[in-house]
Amino acid sequence: MQSDRIRPAPAAVVVMGVAGCGKSAVGEALAAALGAVFVEGDRLHPPENVARMASGEPLTDALREGWLDAIGRRIAGPVGDGQAVVAACSALKRSYRERLRGFCQDILFLYLEIDPATAKQRVGSRQGHFMPASLVDSQFATLEAPAADENALTLDATRPIADIVADVTSLFEANS
Repeated sequence: MQSDRIRPAPAAVVVMGVAGCGKSAVGEALAAALGAVFVEGDRLHPPENVARMASGEPLTDALREGWLDAIGRRIAGPVGDGQAVVAACSALKRSYRERLRGFCQDILFLYLEIDPATAKQRVGSRQGHFMPASLVDSQFATLEAPAADENALTLDATRPIADIVADVTSLFEANS
């Protein structure tokens, strides 16, 4: 992490990465720590997307468009009212992140980096989630890690959630 890249806390933080990296858990904890609205991207998938993934079929770019727009709108609403937002969204490709920025320019992406074996193990042990472990490989195939010119931090997703949240919030405090 490079703390010199973080200005005061951004209007929105999107916790991103492949399935099983801990987006929801980190996002919820970070939102609580920041007093921000939490947006769970998985809950905004249309039923068709959920059914497709549950049957083991990865989503196409076209199928993700409406979902990304729904997340973008859910970010933009509270931000427009002056409220900080933390969202959990895979945001696997640069084009997906740019689409989200179309709704709110001031987004910091927290990329939770994880290896395929750990991601598969985590997804395989989840109960009641539509995403099967068989789709983890397709997520890695789609993944474009944030580039140096994007407003993003890469964090080790195998670290304890509390440590990740503490590191991020301390960066915001140190630079506000």
